[in-house]
Amino acid sequence: MTGTRPRVGLLGTGWIGRARLKSLIDSDLVSVVALADPSADALAQALAIAPGAKCVESFDALLAEQLDAVVISTPSALHARQCQEAFQQGLAVFCQKPLACTAADTRAVVDAARRADRLLRVDFCYRHTAALRQVRQVVRAGEIGRVFAAELVFHNAYGPDKSWAREPALAGGGCAVDLGVHLIDAALFVLGAVPVVRANSQLHARGELLALPPSEVEDFASASLELASGTSLSLSCSWQSSFGDHARIRAAFYGTSGGAAFENVGGSFFDFACDRYRGAMRERLFEGPDDWSGRAIVAWASELRESASYRGVDELIEVSAALDALYGRNENALPVAAAAPKTHWASP
Repeated sequence: MTGTRPRVGLLGTGWIGRARLKSLIDSDLVSVVALADPSADALAQALAIAPGAKCVESFDALLAEQLDAVVISTPSALHARQCQEAFQQGLAVFCQKPLACTAADTRAVVDAARRADRLLRVDFCYRHTAALRQVRQVVRAGEIGRVFAAELVFHNAYGPDKSWAREPALAGGGCAVDLGVHLIDAALFVLGAVPVVRANSQLHARGELLALPPSEVEDFASASLELASGTSLSLSCSWQSSFGDHARIRAAFYGTSGGAAFENVGGSFFDFACDRYRGAMRERLFEGPDDWSGRAIVAWASELRESASYRGVDELIEVSAALDALYGRNENALPVAAAAPKTHWASP
């Protein structure tokens, strides 16, 4: 595919789908030829971004187009099935997070990508921020010694505005699937894809503690996770939480000879900084303009332009396994996607 413009279709044109669509269009790396969404309004807004694209109402109709790849931005519990159907058609895939709602389903998707020899990437956008990449460089260079603990926080004063996000069969979980998965990915991006070997978590919905595994979506989650390396992770995330700001996002790593942290600036969802710590001393390593939100999909498009062949993504399985541990699920649990309806969805 080197030197050609891959033909790409978008499944799901809600706000996140449209944001990624604009990044694709601006990159000029691919040709966006088809859009699918059951919402006529969402399609109309997407068509304004990609006026030359064809609009269809279903995934089956999208797959009938002559595509090289598909971008999937649908409810979480539909991702695994839709990714596998795309691979069966020989298409490369860029999928919104989470790739699937359980480690078993994630493994099935990764295996399908490997068998089809097709490129798979997931929209873990924070790993493309300059601030988190700087933290990773500091940690990987051994500048703070051996990391023995990390604090991971993502509190959101708001919550999802789509009804499907409150339905377990479509969402696959609550704030931990929506926000906590970013924290887990950030930690493993910095530390390496180390398995979680032990977990202790508490999930709440409207202030009530939920039994594990939960039968409803949580709006507050806290957990202690132990990695096979011996590193301890403390994680806390929430929707519609009262903490005096719009957002609080932080990933701090504590080592035997210092610390390093990635965090948002002034309650922003978009502006991030990173610091290195030495005792009570703080050194700012990065803060400033950083247009990061579309970098993941642009990086995928660049790879796709070079070759649609599979590249290893086994770290995605470790992220999903960590979520399984947080939710108190095991490998024998029924995959959430098995219960998810195939149609009648509204995109994020």
